[in-house]
Amino acid sequence: MKDFVVFEDVSKYYRMGEQLIKAADQVSFTIDRGEFCVMVGPSGAGKTTILNMLGGMDACDSGLIRLDDCEVSKLNEKQLTDYRRHEVGFVSQFYNLVPNLTALENVELASEICHDPLDPKEVLDAVGLADRMHNFPAQLSGGEQQRVAIARALAKNPKILLCDEPTGALDYETGKNVLQLLQDSCRQTGKTVIVITHNQAITQMADRVIHLRSGRVARVEQNAKPLPVERIEW
Repeated sequence: MKDFVVFEDVSKYYRMGEQLIKAADQVSFTIDRGEFCVMVGPSGAGKTTILNMLGGMDACDSGLIRLDDCEVSKLNEKQLTDYRRHEVGFVSQFYNLVPNLTALENVELASEICHDPLDPKEVLDAVGLADRMHNFPAQLSGGEQQRVAIARALAKNPKILLCDEPTGALDYETGKNVLQLLQDSCRQTGKTVIVITHNQAITQMADRVIHLRSGRVARVEQNAKPLPVERIEW
């Protein structure tokens, strides 16, 4: 079986005055289709840089990045726009909802730009918001807003879901509920989900854990028996 996500000797450098910052330094790893993957490491380890390159929001300076049959590292600007629109769902710690649109309208906004979207009402129902879909973001709790953001990403019917510290703005219990939703989405739909975090405890729920340090892959682990979220404490 061909690897679903491939990073091969990927590097990304930034200049700050005279200093060269190695945000990603010859990063190599693979992820299988349908896996729940957690990338973990301290601030500055390169997690967001790697996620942004895979998501087509940032270009690498060297190396190969592939998602399924698409060689992301070779795409031009127009191709990257199409790639971000159709292939990738994004969830961040900042919900990025349009404040004057209802939950349903926020999800419809994403589904309208895609080739093969899912029904927005059905997706909101699946994330537990059937009775809140006509509420505006200001009328929703932080956890509910994050569920809308996840529904919006899922409604695009993307090949992969990229989550940048998705529980960063949430309290402990709400954060666990959101992680449960992401894990369920992975298991029930077969979507490949990548979560980046600095929280080591979250690695216990992953199929694959990629440990990052100073822009490099320190090690990769695979969990034969990922823990259910409710059994994880931090």
